Amino acid sequence: MGEVKSADRTQPGVAQASPAPLYANRQKVYPKAVKGPVRRAKWLILALCLLLYYAVPLIRWDRGPDLPDQAVLVDIGNARLFFFWIEIWPQEVYYLTGLLVLGAIGLFAATSLFGRVWCGFACPQTVWTDLFMWVERRVQGDRNARMKLDLQPWSAEWLGKKAITHAVWLGIAMATGGAWIMYFNDALEMTPRFLTGRASLEVYVFFGLFTATTYVLAGWAREQVCTYMCPWPRFQAAMLDENSLVVTYRDWRGEPRGKLKGEGRGDCVDCMACVHVCPTGIDIRDGQQMECIGCGLCIDACDDVMGRLGRQKGLIAFETLTNLAAAEAAAKPLPPGPARQACGMQARTPLKVVRPRTLLYAAVLGLVVAVMGGSWLLRQTTSLSVLRDRAPNFVRLSDGGVRNGYALKLGDKTRDVERYALVLDGPAGLQLVVQDATPDAAGRPVLTTRPDGISQWRALVTAPPALKLPENVPVTFKLIGADGRTAVSTASVFLGPKP
Repeated sequence: MGEVKSADRTQPGVAQASPAPLYANRQKVYPKAVKGPVRRAKWLILALCLLLYYAVPLIRWDRGPDLPDQAVLVDIGNARLFFFWIEIWPQEVYYLTGLLVLGAIGLFAATSLFGRVWCGFACPQTVWTDLFMWVERRVQGDRNARMKLDLQPWSAEWLGKKAITHAVWLGIAMATGGAWIMYFNDALEMTPRFLTGRASLEVYVFFGLFTATTYVLAGWAREQVCTYMCPWPRFQAAMLDENSLVVTYRDWRGEPRGKLKGEGRGDCVDCMACVHVCPTGIDIRDGQQMECIGCGLCIDACDDVMGRLGRQKGLIAFETLTNLAAAEAAAKPLPPGPARQACGMQARTPLKVVRPRTLLYAAVLGLVVAVMGGSWLLRQTTSLSVLRDRAPNFVRLSDGGVRNGYALKLGDKTRDVERYALVLDGPAGLQLVVQDATPDAAGRPVLTTRPDGISQWRALVTAPPALKLPENVPVTFKLIGADGRTAVSTASVFLGPKP
């Protein structure tokens, strides 16, 4: 068969449409300043978050001599995490895992109840972007002034305002990077070393990294982080349901939108105030959108317009999709006006906090808290690690006996020296010797702990020639305290030749 060629559909003299571009240039967003209860709540949360972030490394906590007195410190050099009176060792990293699980489940629960409240109010990207935009408004003016400035050719005014803006941004970014490294170094000791160039290279590298990321993400990327970089908007739908509070435009009340004096119009006058204050530049009237971070600033903007027009506030509000659908169904037969508005509002029901999804999250949260709390209450301050020699597995002595060697690591999480008698629980006749250990009155080797550290010991277990044992014998090393109780025990094995 001959080759089948596709027909040429182009026609002479007819212009062909160019393919759609795969990349669209960013349309810069110029959010307008707004006042209202939501904005005040955001300012309060922003101030609290920034205060905690910058001030926590400065809080002191006395732990005694030769110990850091910083309340919150990730001490990489000494492998410790300090949080006020809590001290976590590397082998207790599961507590951090539990905290991360708690944070994740808590975020899921908050999202199921109140939508993207984390994104709109407490996310670091939102907090620092809000701060950077506040600086920008203070220097360059509000929305219209900034748009006009960007359209102007370069001038002394343009250069001056841009330079001041970016200088302040850079100062905030440097303070952010400087505060971050203080969580891993004593703040009062590191600050003079950092300022005089005596800090380590790693400190300056991480300072530069967090300075750069803060400056770029909060000053330049802004809404692009939420829209393109952050994974949360992609799977937030799995956390939401029809009873979750989300920022919503009540179209049953606002449509058909139009000018104030038009007949048969809804309450929306199409003033675009909700769009102008949005930090991501979307129109909330288009419905639920991935780009919406749930900040609620459009609520303040719309309420301000409704108040000035003498109309009831709440055209844009935190609402559930269930109430939105119920109000729309009830108000649909009525023409725009007070009667339709009253009918729609009466069809709404109170927020359902208790529902299967929230009960599931509450149960998981309670389970994780119970497990972590029980683990902490049962936390042992003394640990014993036993590592048997593997090369060789055992040694045949000249008299025919068999010996195994063990490396013991005794950890003590307290600040006091403790002494424990080491006892071997196994077949009768096995002999235990610990090098450099002093025996007690009963002949048991006594091990001394290293306060807030790990002491190492060498133990030898010998089976005399007359003791016939199988090839693999379970044994247990026990530490006996002064009260005669077993403080900790660790299982191991004693190996010998095949019988």
